[in-house]
Amino acid sequence: MYSNPLYRPPSEARSLIIQVTEGCSHNKCKFCYMYKCKQFRNKTKEELIDHIKWLKRYEVSSERIFLADGNVLCLKTDKVLEILEMTKKEFPLVKRISSYSGPLDLLRKTDEELKSIRQAGLELLYMGVESGSDNVLSFMNKGVNQQEMIEAGQKAKKAGFKLSCMIISGLGGTDLMEEHAIESAKVISAINPDYFSLLRLVVEKESELADDIKQGKFHLASPLQIIDENIIMLENMELNDCIFRANHVSNHINQAGTLNKDKEVLLQRLRKFRDSDDFVPMTFDTL
Repeated sequence: MYSNPLYRPPSEARSLIIQVTEGCSHNKCKFCYMYKCKQFRNKTKEELIDHIKWLKRYEVSSERIFLADGNVLCLKTDKVLEILEMTKKEFPLVKRISSYSGPLDLLRKTDEELKSIRQAGLELLYMGVESGSDNVLSFMNKGVNQQEMIEAGQKAKKAGFKLSCMIISGLGGTDLMEEHAIESAKVISAINPDYFSLLRLVVEKESELADDIKQGKFHLASPLQIIDENIIMLENMELNDCIFRANHVSNHINQAGTLNKDKEVLLQRLRKFRDSDDFVPMTFDTL
């Protein structure tokens, strides 16, 4: 009863996943391969009812629920509210409902719409910022520029959502490494999300970016360049009580802390690895 592949954030590993839509309505990002094999579509009410009935055979007391696929907030607000009402009715013990949210979806909704969705029970949003650089965002076909990304994040926070933002280390390649680091720090600082995570660029054959690499249009950063980029990014960030994680399987170095409180400790650890003759990356590129 799931349309595969099925994705969720690492922190939703123990959450019940309700697949409200299939695929991603944007689905144009060069680096992303997650939903390239899917045609985006919105499940009908009848399909959703059947899906929930199927789920309840296996899980009737989930306290955390993640609404999939890529960007549920692309749906009309009335539809989102209906889904949230149904979710809470069928899973009365739920304590947190979360979903991915693309910046375009946040920008297209009014402040009032977002507040109504938050009040209806959607608590946590995961927004892939990916980069703060206009050049990187444009090259990767993200669909928004730096200022729009900031506006989207700030709208989510203003509406009362808990917000988790992601940046992809290495997304600027070797040519835009420093710009990617500095401008990403600028965007995350302006949004000041509740959670901030760093993932590393891993290129799969299914992505458009793989073709750019083969054609010499994009040059992957080395592990040491990635560490330098992370150092520059953290040095330029100013956050207030933001939970930080860089412990995804893709990361070369696992990091965790609270920004800005632990910034110097995190930076010292990165510099220690960078300057060590014995440093061996935990993960390697797929290409």
